[in-house]
Amino acid sequence: MSRQARGLATRAQIIARAAEAFEQTGYVRTSLDAIVDSLGLSKGALYFHFGSKEALARAIIDAQHAISIAAVAAIRGEHAPAVEQIVMLCHEMARQIVHEPIVRAGIRITVELSDKGYGPADPYIDWINTCEYLARRAIDQGDIGHETDPATFARFVIGAFTGVQTLSLLHTGGADLEERVDDMWMLLLPGLMPRYRHKDLGRTRRARSVGPPEKPGPVFSR
Repeated sequence: MSRQARGLATRAQIIARAAEAFEQTGYVRTSLDAIVDSLGLSKGALYFHFGSKEALARAIIDAQHAISIAAVAAIRGEHAPAVEQIVMLCHEMARQIVHEPIVRAGIRITVELSDKGYGPADPYIDWINTCEYLARRAIDQGDIGHETDPATFARFVIGAFTGVQTLSLLHTGGADLEERVDDMWMLLLPGLMPRYRHKDLGRTRRARSVGPPEKPGPVFSR
């Protein structure tokens, strides 16, 4: 293995282990010493890649952002009506939270830093912007009423998902998140879709993305 490849592997290992630590104990309570000890690296090796805990947290947020961008691109490439792509977006967000430690860590870091007034919001902005874009398309396609404001709709949907996700994590550790997201759309879709499109409600609720194409190895930065 070349020196560059070893360096990239070490960087990825640090990010993955730090994500586990930040998810479990939070950004504030996790020390770099604890991360170094768990990796069996010297502090100098960690500082070679990341000059501070803040830089390491930023790398995790960037990794979460990369996962989000890949998923958004895959969903926008689906051959499905835009309203179904919006449902796909929420279920993909749920899948990431359940199955991607980087995403869970990124969310926890974002929430903690937001309490201090400087939390990064990149993935949420991606989701909101994508939802707004899809809402405009869904309105043009006749699947959402023309009286709906796309920007307001997007903020509401991502906000509603965030609340559903938070309660699921608190109550079941995320075990019922997929079901709770489906409940959310069961309640929302009849009021969003014109009555003459209600025949498509079941299909729309069942919409799922096939996901982004597989890539060799994890992506940890933009």
